[in-house]
Amino acid sequence: MELAATAAKAVFIVAFILAIVPMLVLGERKVSGWIQDRHGPNRVGPGGLLQPLADGIKFLAKEVLAPKSVDRKLYFAAPALLLVPALMSGAIIPWSKPIPADSFIGNLLSAENWSPDGIPFQLARIDVGVLYFLAIVSLGVYGVILAGWASNNKYTLLGGLRASAQVISYELSLGLSILAVLLMAGTLQVDKIVEQQAGAGWFIFYQPVAWFLFSVTALAETNRAPFDLAECEQELVGGYHTEYSGMTFATFFLAEYGNMAMSSALNVSLFLGGWTLFGLEEMIPWYLTFLIFIGKVLLFLFVFLWVRWTFPRFRFDQLMRLGWKMALPLALGNVIVTAGAIALHEMWSAPLWPVMAAGQLALIGAVVLTSVLNARADAQRSQA
Repeated sequence: MELAATAAKAVFIVAFILAIVPMLVLGERKVSGWIQDRHGPNRVGPGGLLQPLADGIKFLAKEVLAPKSVDRKLYFAAPALLLVPALMSGAIIPWSKPIPADSFIGNLLSAENWSPDGIPFQLARIDVGVLYFLAIVSLGVYGVILAGWASNNKYTLLGGLRASAQVISYELSLGLSILAVLLMAGTLQVDKIVEQQAGAGWFIFYQPVAWFLFSVTALAETNRAPFDLAECEQELVGGYHTEYSGMTFATFFLAEYGNMAMSSALNVSLFLGGWTLFGLEEMIPWYLTFLIFIGKVLLFLFVFLWVRWTFPRFRFDQLMRLGWKMALPLALGNVIVTAGAIALHEMWSAPLWPVMAAGQLALIGAVVLTSVLNARADAQRSQA
């Protein structure tokens, strides 16, 4: 029965991503229409609700055309190498509190025979859950690089090279932003991090700098605007997927939106308490905690869409400067501040939140001041 529960949770993760992608495609168009003061899709179905179905039929009906000059094995492997990590990354996400053993699903799977707490709504409760997520997500860039290389096109190659430079630059800040949370939680298990926030408060209140860095670097890791330099239609036609069509082209969209959903789910788990809601989760059934979690994820997905249609795309030099001269020093400094605040709290019983807040404010001021001075120095050098 434990194997059946594991298989059911694996099917749920795949089904969730496949279901969320059409919703995000429709949401992308509706949000862009709302921000640009126009209707958006309104032809297919009531209010355009069937537009994702029409898009899916179109991709299925279109012929997959592969240019003669491509490396066919790598060309067709690249979309899968991008999609599979997106599906695998959801394994460590706790989607709700454990399903009770005396519930309908618990009785169906004989939960009392193998778990005293019921069925954990999490595919893999591993000790290195966060490390697993970072390792799996980092594999996705190989799909982008191989797509750019195998297409044998200068625009796709430039897109792949840009993606590799961007991911390397922002993965450091992403990992360091998570490290600040791990210092406070003392564990790499995502479900235990969520449970700690149920008692001690959401980590976003203790780590606003880490949350901001995680959110920004997640945009860069998923190649979303304003960090979509790997696609950049004005310069690279379509970037790394220029030579793809039909379902191979649609697979890149599945992977992009899947990565958006999983990064939003991890953001919610690490910083917004996961399925918790200020103690309310103790008084409600497990399926309502699942809805709480999904609601938080949808909020972050809306922010993904909002940011795309609000901010202009960075130049590549601005992208690199932001990653190496702003995000990385801020993330590294935040880890030092967090470690110092925890040491003061444990050694001299100093209040944790005020010490951490003061340290983060000082850190932000130092990074901003340094950036302003560097910008002035660059301006003076350019005028000389």
